[in-house]
Amino acid sequence: MSALTEYLNNLAAVFKQVKVTDADGRDLNIDAAGARASEWILTCRTEGAKVLLIGNGGSAAIVSHLQNDLCDSVGVRAMVFNEPPFLTAVANDHGYETFFEQAVKLWAADGDLLVAVSSSGKSKNILRAVREMRTKQTRVVTLSGFEPDNPLRSLGDINFYVPSKAYGVVETAHGVLGHYLSDAAMARKNETAVRS
Repeated sequence: MSALTEYLNNLAAVFKQVKVTDADGRDLNIDAAGARASEWILTCRTEGAKVLLIGNGGSAAIVSHLQNDLCDSVGVRAMVFNEPPFLTAVANDHGYETFFEQAVKLWAADGDLLVAVSSSGKSKNILRAVREMRTKQTRVVTLSGFEPDNPLRSLGDINFYVPSKAYGVVETAHGVLGHYLSDAAMARKNETAVRS
């Protein structure tokens, strides 16, 4: 194992290399993409729409934390689908690969936003849910890592990609991106309240 300084320097270097693309694979300016994604969150709040958040394992923990921040600090209706009875019922009846897809079918509506997080960008249940979401008048933000050509990276309106194959590095970067989105949305909400 490398020294902590080396680990932190590597993490900082990866943070500086995060890439963002649109649905057509075109590069986006990271600041503009972050501002747009946080604005979509606020649009959900003002229009009474929802933010749906999906992820497996460590990514499930990331989206659960993001849900807390969006609900508490931003005041937007945000949902995760990590409750064990629901998860195990749907997975048992329909298969785990369809779990998030079934959740999207049940709860997604026009105007909603989906945030899909997968370190590999290859989780079949995440990909199926995003494809289902694309059949509605909704927006999708993805967070992925590992290979630059992972399939999730081509499915969102805004796709944040972390260029690392290390779970810890990718998940840490995804956590930071989640904090940015909620913090930026909260700041914009507060600016609007001051101007009103």
